[in-house]
Amino acid sequence: MKLYALLDEESLRHRGWSLERFIEGSIALGAELLQYRNKRDDIVFVKRRLEEIVSLFPGRVIVNDYPELAEFCGGVHLGQEDLLRYGKSTREAVESIRAVVKKGWIGISTHNEDEILEANSLDIDYIGLGACRATGTKSDARVLGLKRVGELAALSSHPVAAIGGVRLSDNIKNATYLVVGSGLYED
Repeated sequence: MKLYALLDEESLRHRGWSLERFIEGSIALGAELLQYRNKRDDIVFVKRRLEEIVSLFPGRVIVNDYPELAEFCGGVHLGQEDLLRYGKSTREAVESIRAVVKKGWIGISTHNEDEILEANSLDIDYIGLGACRATGTKSDARVLGLKRVGELAALSSHPVAAIGGVRLSDNIKNATYLVVGSGLYED
């Protein structure tokens, strides 16, 4: 399984880590993808931070929630609720986002069989699937568990990134990526 590092700005600040420390740790663990998530700062700060991350991380960088910033990195990831800012349906939203993100990857979060089956017919590059466990950053996430995520991952025609409380030691059947956030802060 491949490592997909999740750099959450709020977690980084809370733990007192530098951007460089997180990225160096991600590289040392073999992360191929790194998603930058920032739910608090404005787009100017997010863009500046994203450019800094891209200069430091040798793999693909994905920005969370900002399709208009995907040109500065390797793509964008959006949750189900965030998609609806770009269209009346998931399909319409993805088509709208693809018009902006022509070369980069588009990833969307999924949580159940219906969302996965719908995603199979969309012009996206991967799905996030979970939550595997409860997390401190998404207290309202519905926990599916490792086994159920593995079962649902088998339904996807896209690569699957297992999300939500994932640990480096997890082996989730049918998942391509382990999305690890807070687990990367362990010393």
